[in-house]
Amino acid sequence: MIVPRVPVKVEYTTRIRPAEGCGWKGRSGAILRAMSGHSKWSQIKRDKGQNDVKRGAVFTKMGREISVAARAGGADQDGNFRLRLAVERARAINMPLDTIKRAIEKATGGGEGEQFEEITYEGYGPGGVAILIETATDNKNRTAADVRSILTKAGGQLAGSGSVAWQFEQRGVIVLSPGGDPDELTLVAIDAGAEDVDTTGDQIEVLTKPNELEAVRRAIEAAGVKIESAELSMSAQNMVELELGKARQALRLIELLEDQDDVQRVTSNFEIPEALMAEVGG
Repeated sequence: MIVPRVPVKVEYTTRIRPAEGCGWKGRSGAILRAMSGHSKWSQIKRDKGQNDVKRGAVFTKMGREISVAARAGGADQDGNFRLRLAVERARAINMPLDTIKRAIEKATGGGEGEQFEEITYEGYGPGGVAILIETATDNKNRTAADVRSILTKAGGQLAGSGSVAWQFEQRGVIVLSPGGDPDELTLVAIDAGAEDVDTTGDQIEVLTKPNELEAVRRAIEAAGVKIESAELSMSAQNMVELELGKARQALRLIELLEDQDDVQRVTSNFEIPEALMAEVGG
């Protein structure tokens, strides 16, 4: 079953909450927690994103993201926050300005071309992990068939509407540029209104409420801190632990889904074992 929904670009992430008393509260009330699962996914996403840029695959997906955002909220980036974020991400990977402009014009009536529809599919992967598959497609029958086939061949299955979506929540995710003192950057993020700050990975990630992403981002930039990226993302509310073999299968399934041209982002809720992280990073 497929479920049309308001366009929101998401990213598969995981999050670990500490036992009672293991977090600490900042001056704005933000709870700082260890979120190593989130960091593992983020590292994998950054590595995969770099490989996608090298082979040009990411340009197609970014073009669709820009088109969908422009169609949903108009061509004015000042008034269309999602479009502004998409354009900034596109420019960060050196997507040509003419290509960005054409995508916006086609989506808003200034040029001819495909009109993409966003559809979210829900499914289960190896070990029963929950999976959300965000797509932007000009042919939903083709996309549905491809997604179902990938899931089935990799040990998963397509699920009905609402089967797994309730297990995730939307957050704003701001990735700070490398460098600087983590403690000082954390205080800046807290004062800017962040809900959570993750310092366990190779880069600091600031998590916000969805409707506060822009305000927190502006406050961080006003404090002189450089931001690498900012976007709306999905994170799992509860994690599923898998043995190494199942985790390897689940990660491979996600990779196969993301390699399908119509798929924009995939969200899952399983922990990545340290041994598998070593394999991926190896």
